[in-house]
Amino acid sequence: MADQTNDNNPGQIVPTAPLIMHVFPTFAVGGAQVRFAMLANHFGPAFRHIVVSLDGMLGCRERLRPDLDISFPVVAAPKGAMLANTLRFRRLLHEWSPALLVTNNWGAIEWAMANLPPVARHVHIEDGFGAEERDRQLPRRAWLRRLVLNRSTVVLPSRNLQRIALTVWRLPAGRVHYIPNGVDLGRFQSRPAPREPDDAPVIGTVAGLRSEKNVSRLLRAFALVPPSARLTIVGDGPEREVLQAEAQSLGISGRVHFTGHIDNPAPFYAGFDVFALSSDTEQMPLSVIEAMAAGLPIAATDVGDVRAMVSAANASFVGTLSETELARSLAALLRAPEIRAQIGAENQAKARAEFDQATMFRAYGSLWRDEFPPETA
Repeated sequence: MADQTNDNNPGQIVPTAPLIMHVFPTFAVGGAQVRFAMLANHFGPAFRHIVVSLDGMLGCRERLRPDLDISFPVVAAPKGAMLANTLRFRRLLHEWSPALLVTNNWGAIEWAMANLPPVARHVHIEDGFGAEERDRQLPRRAWLRRLVLNRSTVVLPSRNLQRIALTVWRLPAGRVHYIPNGVDLGRFQSRPAPREPDDAPVIGTVAGLRSEKNVSRLLRAFALVPPSARLTIVGDGPEREVLQAEAQSLGISGRVHFTGHIDNPAPFYAGFDVFALSSDTEQMPLSVIEAMAAGLPIAATDVGDVRAMVSAANASFVGTLSETELARSLAALLRAPEIRAQIGAENQAKARAEFDQATMFRAYGSLWRDEFPPETA
């Protein structure tokens, strides 16, 4: 790494913090982007960063500490120009000379290709797939991942993704590492405000309003539960107007609250009685971990690691991609406050045991410093 002189003592050489380059298909707010913000904020001046957002969106930038040494160069990535993109990206890698290149998901695969043969140490993180790979891996993509990532360090936040990397992409076991996501558990453990006995129970979700989150399924399920309940949808996105219109057509708009974008959704969890996840595709959603940390029971679609993430008692409320089954789970939890409390306590205990951010910080700190063990469980 490059060194610099100490202005107070010109004879002293001060090592420059390692430069890490992160490539995201988008830097809009999402699980991978929020995790990076948590890590960058935690390590502060220990690292310098370049963040490339391939679609130019930088919504998650607002979550970063203002004192970070971080830049956001604009890099065009035309569709259908893989070879030209790869050659141009390789020139940029030589120009910027990062100590570590971190690529995120399939959308950044051209940068992984640009690093062959290696210009920098490479880590690829795969958080999940789009709708086109929800049910099965596309053969061309699986083959290209196998070829390009064979000598890279590959990090997966879910056991399901780890299985795919080993059995479908056929990557070497010593290159594949499971690092579960973590959260600041204390932020989600605030006590709810006192409720009157006849207050309506609240179902809540925290999600980007995009097609893969399928909040439409949640609205249809909510229309089937007892009319005494209310629904709070925390988040924003391109489908908001369509979802609001659907709530109107279902006759439930008076019981549904769309909060819009919220910088810090943590306080909302304290006002929920049940957390709902209605996604078509997930792997290890941060929102589920946050709900567990808040001591909530969860009604969810059976996607990614969700069933394994929640407590054993909660697993029966994780079902198929069906609004009727989601409605049954929601209704069963709404009518049983004692079961809600028991499951919520068990979820909270599991979150403390498995999803504390401190564990995630240690793992990624070792990864960024090139101190990561050659193989993990």
